[in-house]
Amino acid sequence: MFSASAELDGEHLRVVVTGEVDMATADTMLQTALREPAERVTLDLRGVTFFDSAAIHAVVRLADRLPDRLTVLPSRQVVRVLEISGLGEQGWLHRD
Repeated sequence: MFSASAELDGEHLRVVVTGEVDMATADTMLQTALREPAERVTLDLRGVTFFDSAAIHAVVRLADRLPDRLTVLPSRQVVRVLEISGLGEQGWLHRD
């Protein structure tokens, strides 16, 4: 089951996404992250179990819109997909 929620703390927006991010849910994830203006955005994907090309595209679009302001916290599945797609070394990707 997919969910995306956002919490604004001052100038920091934290977006927590769980479940499957695919072509049916990727835009909801993107729009949730862009809903509130913020100086910093953390996209917490540690609860994501499936991540497809639509999800990759949404994260890349988000990174383009928020240069140097985005932090992505990935699940193991998300890391694997980003590594396969050649995005495993992006500055916005923060592995725990």
